[in-house]
Amino acid sequence: MTLLRHYIRSVLSDDIESQNQNEYPFCLPAVKCLGKLDFGPQVTFLVGENGTGKSTLLEAIAVAYGFNAEGGSQNFNFDTRDTHSDLYKHIRLVKGVDRPKDGYFLRAESYYNVATNIDEMDEDPENIGPPLKDSYGGVSLHEQSHGESFFSLFKHRLFGHGIYLLDEPEASLSPQRQMALLIRMRELVQQKSQFIIATHSPILLSYPGATIIELDEEGYCEVSYKQTEHYQLYKSFLSDPDRMIEKLGL
Repeated sequence: MTLLRHYIRSVLSDDIESQNQNEYPFCLPAVKCLGKLDFGPQVTFLVGENGTGKSTLLEAIAVAYGFNAEGGSQNFNFDTRDTHSDLYKHIRLVKGVDRPKDGYFLRAESYYNVATNIDEMDEDPENIGPPLKDSYGGVSLHEQSHGESFFSLFKHRLFGHGIYLLDEPEASLSPQRQMALLIRMRELVQQKSQFIIATHSPILLSYPGATIIELDEEGYCEVSYKQTEHYQLYKSFLSDPDRMIEKLGL
């Protein structure tokens, strides 16, 4: 996928600078420092400490693109609780020349609501099409473990030629499943897909050739894998856990 052909090339601040910087979400570093943020054509990771606003920004990108704020494909329109910000009204997406054939927005915190909505639509007597659960492995997501249901999404529902926005997909995945997700991501990238992912996982961040954008109070900075705080902290801990435990005063 060439530079101009990936589905979301960048996100720009529209009128954020004119908003009250002391109010949510405009007080978050991810929002205050936005300006223009460019994405890689295949896999882009957003990393940073809790509270910096990675998930809020990803949510705004998803809603601006046409996804449901709680997650799912663009065909999902349920709303269990209106908690998303109106940041999507204050950003602008720069898109490539191609249009995706598939798309999905995964929010770890509201995936339960997506699973419930799938069951409800499958139980609707007016639904004459094939069961939606067939796209998730043929079994209700509520009848699978949380980790199994997450991986069923990646394995069965994502078709390729798609734009996939993932918010902390590692939340319910074991390290082994996270490595399996890397393989699945590569398969989908080879099928002309693009990923934008907010994550804390050093396993996922190792995806070869990914664009990694680290966020702190000062703004955004593109870094290499081994420059990320996540990699350095995990490496320090695993290389000498006893010393790290001692430093923590435990």
